Amino acid sequence: MNLASYIDHTLLRPDAQPEQIEQLCQEAADNQFASVCVPPCYVRLAVETLRDTGVPVCTVIGFPLGYGLAKVKFFEGHQALSEGATELDMVINIGALKAGRVEEVEEEIGELAELCHLRGALLKVIIETALLTEDEIVLACEICAEAGADFVKTSTGFAGRGASISDIELMRQSLPTHIRIKASGGIRTRETALALIAAGADRIGSSNSLVLLEDNSHETLAS
Repeated sequence: MNLASYIDHTLLRPDAQPEQIEQLCQEAADNQFASVCVPPCYVRLAVETLRDTGVPVCTVIGFPLGYGLAKVKFFEGHQALSEGATELDMVINIGALKAGRVEEVEEEIGELAELCHLRGALLKVIIETALLTEDEIVLACEICAEAGADFVKTSTGFAGRGASISDIELMRQSLPTHIRIKASGGIRTRETALALIAAGADRIGSSNSLVLLEDNSHETLAS
């Protein structure tokens, strides 16, 4: 499988401009990336730009800190899906997880997962591994699985560090096989991306996607 099909081509900087989003979408269409991941305010623009290209539009919910109210995240998700997004990357309430409020975390994930699935969309849940202990990563994976998430994602890219091989290996060990993993944050080389995939990642989130494809013409990955 071509590496491009693993990559969510991403632009989430706060100063992102419409013309940059349009360029991102054109690059995604040219390379057939797995999706583009854009700020919520640009979902409609991305959907229009990518029409008939086969590239899905992803956006972020509760981003990047995750401590918004569950009902606000639900509204964000509903709005994004209504505007044409088909993949949502939601940040969990990290403080609630660390405080042991498991039911609260599971409920907000479950409500958004149900909404996504009713709309034929995917939910990726960002657990922000940089802020969690190993035991908390395992717990977060268990909660995501119970709540019906489609993917568990390592990072927002806005914390102290992004994805690591050890994070991915631990997550893969802690998740049922049908729940996929997205690695994101600090992925700047093809070698890093391939190593994360080998460790168990099914998607790569990167704002350096074109760099990841360099010298990739002879690289193939097992499906």
